[in-house]
Amino acid sequence: MPNLTDNLRPEPDRILVDLADYVCNTEIPSLEAYETARLCLMDALGCAMAALAFPACTKLLGPVVPGTIVPNGACLPGTLFHLDPVTAAFNLGAMIRWLDYNDTWLAAEWGHPSDNLGGILMTADWLSRQAAASHLEPVTVRDVLTGLIQAYEIQGALALENSFNRVGLDHVVLVKVATTAVTARMLGCTCDQVINALSNAWIDGHPLRTYRHAPNTGTRKSWAAGDATARGVHLAILALKGEMGYPSALTAKTWGFYDVLFKGRPFKLEHTLGSYVVENILFKVSFPAEFHAQTAVEAAIALHPQVAARLDEIERVVITTQESAMRIINKSGPLYNPADRDHCIQYMTAIGLIFGRLTAADYEDDSAADPRIDRLREQMECVEDPQYSRDYLDPSKRSIANAVQVFFKDGTHTEKVEVHFPIGHRRRRAEAVPLLKRKFKENLGVRFSEKQSAPILALFEDPARLDSTPVYELMNLFRA
Repeated sequence: MPNLTDNLRPEPDRILVDLADYVCNTEIPSLEAYETARLCLMDALGCAMAALAFPACTKLLGPVVPGTIVPNGACLPGTLFHLDPVTAAFNLGAMIRWLDYNDTWLAAEWGHPSDNLGGILMTADWLSRQAAASHLEPVTVRDVLTGLIQAYEIQGALALENSFNRVGLDHVVLVKVATTAVTARMLGCTCDQVINALSNAWIDGHPLRTYRHAPNTGTRKSWAAGDATARGVHLAILALKGEMGYPSALTAKTWGFYDVLFKGRPFKLEHTLGSYVVENILFKVSFPAEFHAQTAVEAAIALHPQVAARLDEIERVVITTQESAMRIINKSGPLYNPADRDHCIQYMTAIGLIFGRLTAADYEDDSAADPRIDRLREQMECVEDPQYSRDYLDPSKRSIANAVQVFFKDGTHTEKVEVHFPIGHRRRRAEAVPLLKRKFKENLGVRFSEKQSAPILALFEDPARLDSTPVYELMNLFRA
């Protein structure tokens, strides 16, 4: 007798149910969560505007078929494009992520939860315009903030103890999952339909991390999140149309996610879903740099006055760091493009030591041609401090420590400048908020005149008015 397969359809996997229940049924009572979410929205939109100054980004934008106009379509901020929500999600997701300047979450897995705003904000704008055209109540910014908090929580909670990078998968799988759940709920899916959408998100093809690492680092890492958030919107729309789900997408023997892609290990999700992630999010306030290097750049800039005039006298530079930085941004040899350079801790530290700054322009080919940069990189040594690595994973600390010390040929040396918490950390939030607002104003100035920026800045200074604003009115302020 041949072996027979039991074809009894199981109940949905527990994690699918928990994520769907969270987006469909959980209230967010935290005032801090909404206060922080407004900063997240502000910062992400500013990052998107700054990206429009870079042709490598703008060449990817617009409809798939040039000239296509979608009636009451989502308005892509900073442009004249009106797009379907899936294409708009890709566009805005790529813009937010392009300069590696949007917020960050670090745990067993890394990622950038504001990547989800590509899908959430563009879906909300599309729904808002559709509602207004039918004389119905439009989606408001408050609804976007709720979706933002939920997406951050899903991506961040799954990242706390589950390392996708250690099995070679890119963290944007979590962007796809979070966007799917939140946009499915926004579109009006039932809880069962959200489960169906989530099952398809886990079954979907998932990107490999090779485009983030030597020797293949490239610009796909700047649009991968746009691709993921757009895919999430598409899967949510399919679920709303009644497309079926796959209840044991994660746990099915041989064919499920765990057995195929996660070495047979189930996910850990012991964190109660609420608003912890957004409240502890890390903002990139001062530098467009991969977050594991933020404190190294801060230390390097502090040393710049002591070092800049003595570059030819340097014997070696010691960067003390955490295990994650050692594994993903510790590089030697040629750096081939801006995406390669902004994931090299030695390059970023060298810019800080030489120039006392780090901007997006410092990754471009013209800046990288300065021979002093590679010469200084060759003199650098990265070492792991085990305590830094432990504090990085400690939920009561969540530090991202680095230290930099410069040694000269005459036997003298600088002090060892150590920074445990970057300025965007929750422990330094009060210090960061004025700088985040300044960053937003400067980023708006990349695209808009002071006259056009003024009503945007005023709206973000009025939380109650911002929350009640229909999304299409907010997006109209961002028209080119």
